[in-house]
Amino acid sequence: MSRASDRAYTAIRNMILSGELPAGTQLGEEALAEKCSVSRTPVREALRRLEADMLVARTDTQRSYVPEWSLDDVREAFDLRAMLEAYAAHRAAERMTPDSLARLRAANARIAQAIAQPRPDVTAFLEGNRLFHAGILEAAGSRRLVAQLGSLVEQPVVWRTAHHYGPDELRRSWSEHEELIAAFDRRDGAWAHAIMSSHILRAYHAYADAHRGMTGTTGQAKGAASMIPSLGARA
Repeated sequence: MSRASDRAYTAIRNMILSGELPAGTQLGEEALAEKCSVSRTPVREALRRLEADMLVARTDTQRSYVPEWSLDDVREAFDLRAMLEAYAAHRAAERMTPDSLARLRAANARIAQAIAQPRPDVTAFLEGNRLFHAGILEAAGSRRLVAQLGSLVEQPVVWRTAHHYGPDELRRSWSEHEELIAAFDRRDGAWAHAIMSSHILRAYHAYADAHRGMTGTTGQAKGAASMIPSLGARA
């Protein structure tokens, strides 16, 4: 892939993940090329990659758009994440090194700092969270897991879930990470597996509660659609 294609891919992906391009948005190559400061060919290549990532879909007439997820789709994604990340945590616990454990502690310390602010820094929380879960995958030492989790973890689901968290939920997420660290420190794969599974499923219920709250308030399909992320991000 060319550098221009990589640049377009990163730019469009970030616009989808951030919600700048919400579900239902038509993705015109010419407009995206202008926005990304590249020609249409790199945009076309980027859209093909994003379609493989399930961040972009095509109509019967081959028009690209940002797809929507139903709540059932979101539940399926979280269920798959719970299974795969729990297995990754089990595997990581059995292979954990002092250096890997130190990196996980540092990532969770960043999360603690982010949520200790008078107004929690959700962006910093998300970055610390990304580093924490990436550290577990690295410790697990499985390229297959990395490939399988890639399309599930880098979805807008995570970004939007975190932005619906209140201070108590952010602290609970940090606390569950601390439990995982304790399990890793003891190389207890079964314990790590159980904590990670509940950690991911709790995040789903936080998302689902926020979704139901919005649909209950608006009573409009449009309100539901604004909560349903485009098909694709971790709690």
